[in-house]
Amino acid sequence: MKLSVIVPVYNMADDGKLNYCLDSLLNQTYQDLEILAVDDASTDRSFEILREYEARFPKKVKVFTYPDNRRQGGARNEGLKHASGEWIGFLDSDDWVAPDCYEKLLLKAAETGADVVGCDYNLVDTHTMTVGRIVPNNSDEQTGVLTEEKHKKLLLRPGSMVIKIYRASVIRENQLCFPEHIFYEDNCAGSLWSLYFTRFEKVNEPLYYYYQHQASTVHAVTEAKCEDRIRAMELFYEGCEKGGFFQNYRTEIEYRFAELYYVITLFSYMHGMKHPKLRFVKRLRKGMERYFPDFEKNPYYQEYTNEEMKKMIALQAKSDVAFFVYYRLKLAVRSIKKRRAESKA
Repeated sequence: MKLSVIVPVYNMADDGKLNYCLDSLLNQTYQDLEILAVDDASTDRSFEILREYEARFPKKVKVFTYPDNRRQGGARNEGLKHASGEWIGFLDSDDWVAPDCYEKLLLKAAETGADVVGCDYNLVDTHTMTVGRIVPNNSDEQTGVLTEEKHKKLLLRPGSMVIKIYRASVIRENQLCFPEHIFYEDNCAGSLWSLYFTRFEKVNEPLYYYYQHQASTVHAVTEAKCEDRIRAMELFYEGCEKGGFFQNYRTEIEYRFAELYYVITLFSYMHGMKHPKLRFVKRLRKGMERYFPDFEKNPYYQEYTNEEMKKMIALQAKSDVAFFVYYRLKLAVRSIKKRRAESKA
């Protein structure tokens, strides 16, 4: 069972990050794999490092690049074009996997007949194979033959895509791909892809290493990144329409959309932006009214959204200005109390 592992790469040359990632793949106990490294128009030495690996391991490593940055989704799509394996895996170029990661995932697939298999991951801040803080990914309730109820659970909480392998035939037959040129591509693809697979299994071990460092994720909140999350969810909505999933999963689609398009974006924007804009906040509300005007009645929204957030959202439904002013004052008061507490310490 040949495995294709797609590695999007953008400016990962420093501190040996890219080398450690690639070495973890070359040292896998399962050797029938190809490494598809896609340079996403890096401006450092990443492409040179990739070409060095390709020269040293021509039967294992294939390198691709293009002139314009398409972000991680675009790089993954490029890798999908060239993948020849029966199985597809994704690995972020600043992370790495345990030596027996793919052997265990593929063995689980062979034993169960699953078409998607995952594992847990762990958080580390140094290049090591010592397990750090373990983060369970997906639950046992989501595994097995994907009935409608289990599909609903996966749609709501799909888990990370990089800790899974996918049967390539399902991806190809359904022309599954990622949004390009934006952050948060997994917000769209994770839930949407889950609806096309028929059996999900899991290895309950932390086989994936997520490297925590300043450049490893998007730390600063910007309006542009919030726009990307909005766009990712618009594409998710369109994908659900195209796939005909609203008939069986409308309630779940509505909540997933509201959670990411509106709730998370609204509060991360208000909390993280130094100078938030009323027009952006107003646009978010109007977007929800256009897509799902009654989302506040959604049973998942009622159960999972905390009470304070629900009160704030209800306030915005009455007045964008009242919400905006109240939330800004709330943050200001909190900041003053924090400074006073620190000065007394």
